[in-house]
Amino acid sequence: MAAVREILLNKDSWVASIGPRASTLEAAIAMNRHKVGSLMVLDGERIVGILTERDLLQRVLAEQRDAAKTSVEDVMTTEILCCQPHTTIEEARAVMKNRRVRHLPVVDDRGLHGLISIGDLNAYEAHSQEATIHVMTEYIHGRA
Repeated sequence: MAAVREILLNKDSWVASIGPRASTLEAAIAMNRHKVGSLMVLDGERIVGILTERDLLQRVLAEQRDAAKTSVEDVMTTEILCCQPHTTIEEARAVMKNRRVRHLPVVDDRGLHGLISIGDLNAYEAHSQEATIHVMTEYIHGRA
């Protein structure tokens, strides 16, 4: 069974992050600059939360808060769902589906290894299916 570590092998290990005392305006600018839908909130090396587009929409825009004056720590999600490098892709997909999240930090006792998104899982699955189709086509046509 394929594991999350296989997705991380094909991704840049850098994870977009921000500090808890930064403004949500700074966070939105960083998300746009890096073209990401979430930022890990780090206090030094320690993960203290995750800030997502949904957090900004629900807790800043919908509440008509001033993004320049609202800190990340005031609106971030603190209940962070994580997975480990050995977590199967099926398990990660089930967590995302059942808990309605689109991003999972990948951590173990050595710290943060990366972040996977539902888009990463979909791309991995599509690539895997394309490879299977290719092998089956070769087999059917006797080229294996």
